[in-house]
Amino acid sequence: MPYWNLPFANILVPRLRRFNNDLKLLDNVLNDLITNALATQNQQDIEELEKRNYDEMENPSLLRFLVDMRGEDTTSTQLRDDLMTMLIAGHETTAAVLTWALFELSQQPELYARVRKEIDEVVGDRMPTFDDIPKLQLIRLVIAESLRMYPEPPLLIRRALEDHVLPVGNSGFAAKIMRGTDIFIAVYNIHRSEMYWDNPTKFDPERFLRPFKNPNVPGWEGYTPNINTLYPNEVHSDFAFLPFGGGTRKCVGDQFACMEAAITLAMVIKRFDFNLAIKPEDVGIYTGATIHTRNGLMMKVSNRKDTSKDEVRVVTQPIAATSLT
Repeated sequence: MPYWNLPFANILVPRLRRFNNDLKLLDNVLNDLITNALATQNQQDIEELEKRNYDEMENPSLLRFLVDMRGEDTTSTQLRDDLMTMLIAGHETTAAVLTWALFELSQQPELYARVRKEIDEVVGDRMPTFDDIPKLQLIRLVIAESLRMYPEPPLLIRRALEDHVLPVGNSGFAAKIMRGTDIFIAVYNIHRSEMYWDNPTKFDPERFLRPFKNPNVPGWEGYTPNINTLYPNEVHSDFAFLPFGGGTRKCVGDQFACMEAAITLAMVIKRFDFNLAIKPEDVGIYTGATIHTRNGLMMKVSNRKDTSKDEVRVVTQPIAATSLT
């Protein structure tokens, strides 16, 4: 029951009062940032923005980039929605991807060791930087494979702006779509379909290094690796891999999310050992706006074992999607 819609619920229910106060605080902070950015707007095109030296800027933020890029089309509401996507939706989805990445890596010790070796060779004892990301290939592929098997969100919804006829494909008939029809795109099913992926239920990060085609799927161009990009996307796979959507409505934070997840995963694996404390089948999957563990991801988390010492401290604790950030 949507009790939050009842009269006076926002006043009488403590959790709703806290939620509304928190939302008001967040709105006020974002509005202040947006107002300041709009007041100092310096409109430029994409090419000029890419050449800009952000190291010499007083405010080299993403908000500054968005304001200067959009120019006259910029609205406070649009900027607020973009920032809210980065701060809130990005936090939730990235944390969920990290959860499933650790879940899968903990079941493949050999792969886990290879990932850690890559981190040691590239990062060493220091903190990872942006320049390290291109060198952390296996880490990036682990993130991509986690997004394939556990896309966040698992479902996309689009509304037809005009009448349309879908290609025949494997259905055997051309479906007519009327203007105003809501279309539910099951990303989870696409990402795990044998039509588009070889052995789709296996966690295999290096699948993205191999081309794959299926002549039995009419009109599909297949997946082709692209060495010029850090992460595979919908273009490389002819829309068989679209964790961030595609087209003009694609997630604005896709590159940021992948970079954030790669850096975080590298830092965590570099310092800690993760071992499942329960059977993998007992973790379960809960699907909503994102894909979560149904029963929590119970793991034994310990400091990375030093081979020169005989003892290691072990802490058993649940890892939920939101706790990893």
